[in-house]
Amino acid sequence: MIKENLKSLIKQLKAGDLSEEAFSTLINCSPYKKIGNIKIDFQRKIRRGLPEVVYGRGKDISQLSTIIATYIDTDEDILITKVDKTKYNKLKSTFTNIIFHEKAEIITFDKEPKERFKEQILIISAGASDESIAEEAYVSAKYLGNNVIKEYDVGIACISRVLDLREKFNESAVIIAIAGMEGAMPSVVAGLTSTPIIAVPTSIGYGANFKGIASLLSMLNSCSGGISVVNIDNGFGAAYQGTLINQKISKKA
Repeated sequence: MIKENLKSLIKQLKAGDLSEEAFSTLINCSPYKKIGNIKIDFQRKIRRGLPEVVYGRGKDISQLSTIIATYIDTDEDILITKVDKTKYNKLKSTFTNIIFHEKAEIITFDKEPKERFKEQILIISAGASDESIAEEAYVSAKYLGNNVIKEYDVGIACISRVLDLREKFNESAVIIAIAGMEGAMPSVVAGLTSTPIIAVPTSIGYGANFKGIASLLSMLNSCSGGISVVNIDNGFGAAYQGTLINQKISKKA
C-alpha cells in the first residue's frame, strides 16, 4: 500500500539509511499502482499537489469497479467524471459509499471535501443549457479543495445580469466562465475585471455553432486580455487549472 511504503521510507530516512535526496527522488518517481491493465497514479498528489482524477466515459463497469475498490483500499478520495446514471446505478449496488452528482455526471465518495484554499473561485454560466458543464466545474473545484461560489444564467443577452456581478468578479482569485452559442460572455467579463478568467466553450447552440467549435474559436480569438481557454465541455479541466492558480496564491500568502 502507498501509506505503508511511505512509512517505510520515512523510517529509513530517520535512521540515516536513506539520504534526503534519495528520499525525495523515490517520492517523486515512485511507481504507479498497477492492477491488470489499469495503472493508478496515487503519487500525483505528491508531485502536483492535486490527485489523479478518473475519466469515466469509455470505461466499463468492471474497470470502474476495480478503480473504486483500489481507491477505497488505499483510503484516498475519488472523483470520476463523465459518468452516466446507468453506470452509477450498477456501481451503487456494490459501493454504497459513492455519490452521483447527476447534473455534473460525476461520482465521488460520500465524504465532505475539505476546503484547502482561502481564496475564492467564481463559476458563471451564460445560460441554463450550460448548467451541466458548470456543475462539472463546480463539483470538481469543490472536490479539489476550493472555496467555490456559482452564478448561473448570466448571459450577455441581458447585460445587466453580468454587470450586477462586478463586485464578485473582483473578490475572486479565478473566474471560470462557461458559455455556448457564440461564446461571447467571457470576453465581456474580462473587460470588467483584472481577475484571470478560464473560459469553457460548450457544445450548446444552433447548427452553425458546430457542437461548440464556434464558441471555442470566439474565446480563443477574444480581444479581451486575461482569458485562457480549455476544450469544449471541459468543466473539469477549468476547475483543475483554477485550482493550480489558487494553490500558487495560497503558497505565497
